[in-house]
Amino acid sequence: MEGGPGPRIREGDCAVLKRGDVFKAVSVLRRRKIIFEKQWFYLDNAIGHIYGTTFEVTNGGNLQPKQEVEETTTETKEAGTDNRNIVDDGKSQKLTHDDIKALKDKGIKGQEIVQQLIENSTTFRDKTEFAQDKYIKKKKKKYEAIITIVKPSTRILSTMYYAREPGKINHLRYDTLAQMLTLGNIHAGTKMIVMETCAGLVLGAVMERMGGYGSIIQMYPGGGPVRAATSCFGFPKAFFDNLHEFPLSKVQSLLCGTFSAEPEEIPLLEEESNGLSEEKQQETEEEPAAETTMEMNPAEEQDTMDIGAEEVEFKENKEKENKENVREKQIKQWERRKKLKEAAALLREKNADGLIVASKFHPTPLLLSLLEFVAPSRPFVVYCQYKEPLLDCYTKLRERGGVINLKLSESWLRNYQVLPDRSHPKLTMSGGGGYLLSGITVILEQGRNPEVLKVEEPSSKRCKLQDLPC
Repeated sequence: MEGGPGPRIREGDCAVLKRGDVFKAVSVLRRRKIIFEKQWFYLDNAIGHIYGTTFEVTNGGNLQPKQEVEETTTETKEAGTDNRNIVDDGKSQKLTHDDIKALKDKGIKGQEIVQQLIENSTTFRDKTEFAQDKYIKKKKKKYEAIITIVKPSTRILSTMYYAREPGKINHLRYDTLAQMLTLGNIHAGTKMIVMETCAGLVLGAVMERMGGYGSIIQMYPGGGPVRAATSCFGFPKAFFDNLHEFPLSKVQSLLCGTFSAEPEEIPLLEEESNGLSEEKQQETEEEPAAETTMEMNPAEEQDTMDIGAEEVEFKENKEKENKENVREKQIKQWERRKKLKEAAALLREKNADGLIVASKFHPTPLLLSLLEFVAPSRPFVVYCQYKEPLLDCYTKLRERGGVINLKLSESWLRNYQVLPDRSHPKLTMSGGGGYLLSGITVILEQGRNPEVLKVEEPSSKRCKLQDLPC
């Protein structure tokens, strides 16, 4: 077991597996088979190690901490000066697929396989130094079964979702999410409203930035909030104490003052118990009639008594289960009603410190209704994958008023390779990271004509234009 500071991997934790630039979120459980990047293994041996430890997959799917091997720099590498004469005809490697498979079956590690591939390559020494490094890196990625276990964070999870399932997060890129957190002024002790359909990724990012201090009201469409990505963060239970949820379907009723949190009707326990008692009475009335009509031997009577006792016991157990199920439903319903009332009370105060919107729905109606719950001089940020809905939202806000410093921006990202003597932009880059509309709320004057809010030229400029001769 490794020493040093830092959190350790525990059973039941949410962790992220890393191999190169590929990530995968998993739950740390014993004797659970994990398949990642064409490798299968168990996480049993990882429990107790520090997050960030690199493991090597051995025979039987066991993980062993990778030992750092110091590279010998005494020997000078033989390298060519030009790659033009090298032909990729597939004949430069002497080892065949069967030979490599036989090496794997013998239990030879990936590092040794890569070394043998280098020794059996006829063109390796003729390649330039940069090409050799690229070749080694490519073969290590293919044959070395190395896994790094890291602690989940907003950066890691947003990168993972954007690479694996971008559609689930509305193609929200990680740099755009970082801008949202900055423009929204997310920090501990604030009261935030979050409306998102990004599998809970934006909600988790806000919760991580707030650190468990403050309150969050999640607005959700449909029957309930989606928090698949939020659960991958592995937050402690205390983080969820101040997390509230409120349905979008009841926002208008809350604004109009007709909000009601009445639950649906559930059959009462008394009615069910009365029905069951009536069945019992009918059964008890039928039993003596059956006994009078038939004569039985003592052994048969004993068997029937045993069967009757078992049936009565079974029915009693069934009654108890039905009562417990109804009680559980009622308790859950009361808890849901209580949480709904608490969220409604927080929204009625209309003093939220910020608003974050990142959904697949049109942002205009969402923003115009949710801004009613935000206090003056507070920031709001709206994300959309496309520009046109935000342009419409921008126009409506300028007509309505109550906001200043409106900005519509597009995030742009380019990755760079930074290596000695070969730093350059990467050939592949993201085509687009979506668009952001941000601004700050101000007090909206009652009865103000929206037409007055239209953008006009300065008076001095208008005078000059009017003075010009026709």
